[in-house]
Amino acid sequence: MFAIIGSVIVMAAIVLGYLMEHGNLAVLFQPAEMVIIFGAAIGSFLISSPAKVVGLVFKHLPSVFSGKVRSKEDYLELLSLLNTLFMKIRKDGLIAIEGDIEDPANSGLFAKYTKLIANTKALDFICDNLKVIISSNMPPHEMESLMEVDMESQNHESMIPSQSIAKVADSLPGFGIVAAVLGVVLTMGKIDQPPAVLGHSIGAALVGTFLGILMCYGFFGPMAANLEHQVKEDEAYYHAIKVAMVAFVGGAAPQLSVEFGRRAVPGKERPTFNELETYIRK
Repeated sequence: MFAIIGSVIVMAAIVLGYLMEHGNLAVLFQPAEMVIIFGAAIGSFLISSPAKVVGLVFKHLPSVFSGKVRSKEDYLELLSLLNTLFMKIRKDGLIAIEGDIEDPANSGLFAKYTKLIANTKALDFICDNLKVIISSNMPPHEMESLMEVDMESQNHESMIPSQSIAKVADSLPGFGIVAAVLGVVLTMGKIDQPPAVLGHSIGAALVGTFLGILMCYGFFGPMAANLEHQVKEDEAYYHAIKVAMVAFVGGAAPQLSVEFGRRAVPGKERPTFNELETYIRK
């Protein structure tokens, strides 16, 4: 939602400022300049990106406008699930959750955690590491290292869309200059025309530079930053899972392990001790 509002503000501020100086909006509409800039940007993106990267970019791009963020409710559900799993392991042993983590989609234990069921990556992260706990007697420091390797791998892939869009953003001012230079070349062919014709041609050429810079700093650059923030939020989410699991493997009681996870939650998303306790009881 904020991305849409921000885009509207950017366009409104530029158009309003231009009209305040009695500018003619029709001059800014130059289809040929748009074809050169956006066509070249898309082409360079396809040249530099394997098919996997292109797929990741188009898959994650809509999330810029969907307003996807980690909320306190997400963390409450996560910590409540971890508490349920840890309590069951402490009460009935590790084998008691084997059926649940093998098929979480059809598990009664996971059924009430609807957001986590929908988040397949986080669910796989939890279940895979619980399988390691069941199948091996891994010490806490090795368990932590194993989970960090997994998190780094996921983080590397998650950063690809942001980095790719940032590179496209960096290229847009250059392609704007290319469009402007081509416009000047065309203007030089009209050197015998009246000043009014030459002025119109030069103005049209300069629109290319304007569009390239606007698209870079007003839209594509901020979109890349938005995607990077989403990756950081996911990283914090997985970090909370890691901290809680490592504490449990280290011998901490279920409630204390979950408290370790709660303390790892950043900022306003962190539920209070009482909020978490009430949520778990409910």
